[in-house]
Amino acid sequence: MKLSRLWQPRHPMFWAMIGFNVLSSVCTFAMRALPLNTLGLLLVGSVALGNVGMGLLAAWKLMQEPAAPAPARPAEDTQGVPMNK
Repeated sequence: MKLSRLWQPRHPMFWAMIGFNVLSSVCTFAMRALPLNTLGLLLVGSVALGNVGMGLLAAWKLMQEPAAPAPARPAEDTQGVPMNK
């Protein structure tokens, strides 16, 4: 498991993880800044916790996914010139 596997901007799961974390931060800000009653606090708080859980799950899946195989390179001779087949 590598932490460097988290940074994959071309992977949709990366953007899902970012989105969940941003939405969780917005919910936390709303809980602190807005005068919500108890039901509102419970609702926004549970949405924030759900987003944290989904963000962690997305991060876990990104780290567990095996690395994609490297693309095949054409054969070259010792001078870096492509060989004729």
